[in-house]
Amino acid sequence: MADWDQDSPQLRRNLAQVLASIQDDASRRTLPSIQAIRGWHKNVMEGLDVPDRNFVGKFRGESDLENINVWIGKYFGVEAGQVANELARFEQTLQKAVQRLDQLLPPGAALDADTTLAILDLCAWTHAEWVRIHPFANGNGRTARLLANSFAMRYELPPFVRLRPRPDGEYGSACEQAMRGDWESTARLFHRMLVEFLKET
Repeated sequence: MADWDQDSPQLRRNLAQVLASIQDDASRRTLPSIQAIRGWHKNVMEGLDVPDRNFVGKFRGESDLENINVWIGKYFGVEAGQVANELARFEQTLQKAVQRLDQLLPPGAALDADTTLAILDLCAWTHAEWVRIHPFANGNGRTARLLANSFAMRYELPPFVRLRPRPDGEYGSACEQAMRGDWESTARLFHRMLVEFLKET
């Protein structure tokens, strides 16, 4: 089996299957939930060699992960004991933001520059907050990218954030800024990513 961090054919297949499922939910305008994201994590890790099966589909702070802390560079995710509270706050804020944007952009609505920026802001905030919290022991970056793409597809933009290999260039720096609570760096990056994606297609 491939290592859970390795950019393997199995991981790419898993990600493609999860993204297809997310696209179905996006087209139905299913309200995002922490439990759904937990399921994504389980499916992405299917058939991969993980150091501990308790890490799969479980958040830090839960049973067997009470003392697991994670970091990017010199920045730590929230403490394991605070993950549940942070996720509850994240879910509540996210669902309200999605409901507002759903009202503004019903299915089939034409996008203009302002509404496209609103979608990108939602994608960026969601990605950055997930990175800041870093709720899983591993796989937070790929989960954050799935989240960003889920909202792009919900509002009929293409899934412009590459899942694997991990995006290069400014992406790592934007994630470090996210660990400090700055989501606007991610928003600027996502705008450029979308422009480049559309040029290439």
